[in-house]
Amino acid sequence: MSGESDLRKLLSGMRPELNDGVYVFCTVPGTAVPAGTAPVATIREREGLTLVLRQEEADAAGLAYDYTAGWITLRVHSALDAVGLTAAFAAELGAHGLSCNVIAGYHHDHLFVAADRAAEAVAVLEALAERSADS
Repeated sequence: MSGESDLRKLLSGMRPELNDGVYVFCTVPGTAVPAGTAPVATIREREGLTLVLRQEEADAAGLAYDYTAGWITLRVHSALDAVGLTAAFAAELGAHGLSCNVIAGYHHDHLFVAADRAAEAVAVLEALAERSADS
C-alpha cells in the first residue's frame, strides 16, 4: 500500500494527533534494549543505541535524558519518497520557535516536540493543514 506523495494533499491531510504521555531520548551502549522498557523507536548509532520511550520507563530503568517531548503523529499516510512534507512542517514549527525531532515510520511521520509546547505545536500544524486545504 503506497502512501500519498502530493504535497498539498499531505499538508491538508496531516491530522496531527498528540499521543498521551511524555517521551524522552536516551542512549545505552551496545544494542540491547534495557529490561522493563518498551521503546516506541530505537536507532542504532556508532555511539550506542538510542531509545525513544516514555519518561516514566526511563526513570524506572535509571536512564539519563535531558529532553522531554510530546509525541505527535501525523495521521496522513505519507509515501516514503514524498518530497517537501518534512521541510514544510519543520519550517512552520521553526517560525513559531518550536524545535522538532522527526522519525518516519512506514505509514506515518512522528514528531517529537518540547513537552511543554506540544499542544501549541499541534495547533500550529492544524493551522498549516487548514491553510493548505484552502489553497
